[in-house]
Amino acid sequence: MNAERLHKVLAAAGVASRRDCEELILAGRVTVNGKVVQVPGTRVDLDQDMVLVDGKPVKPVSERLYILLHKPAGVVSTADDPQGRPTVVEMVDVSERVYPVGRLDADSEGLMLLTNDGELTHHLTHPRFAVEKEYRALLDQPLSPRIPVAGVRVSSSRAR
Repeated sequence: MNAERLHKVLAAAGVASRRDCEELILAGRVTVNGKVVQVPGTRVDLDQDMVLVDGKPVKPVSERLYILLHKPAGVVSTADDPQGRPTVVEMVDVSERVYPVGRLDADSEGLMLLTNDGELTHHLTHPRFAVEKEYRALLDQPLSPRIPVAGVRVSSSRAR
């Protein structure tokens, strides 16, 4: 393995999202070879460096997991909910840490991807990559083209 930025290595190892990994580092919760590191861009190599988060060793993910899940209404699309609502992560029985790629409202249902692949998650969700997403909605009344909805195109048969 080649040396890479610490927050990227942590995210790829399934510790948290890149942004959350940056916060862990800035909070002083990450050590590299016994020393607290607070610079997210510090270069590390998990084959040579001992990286700990909250005292626990970080290991590279040995196998990537990709789970397609139908999220039912009433379930939140997050790994952990402080309000105690059921989460999509609780719906799957895997030993690896997985997290949802993207979000659906709690009242919405639909297909979601859960993975431990931080790089894929970053690529699919970061605005810089402009990955197009398509949603289909079932409405209880016709959508009027006279009502402006930002970012929604309305045609006679579909809104995208």
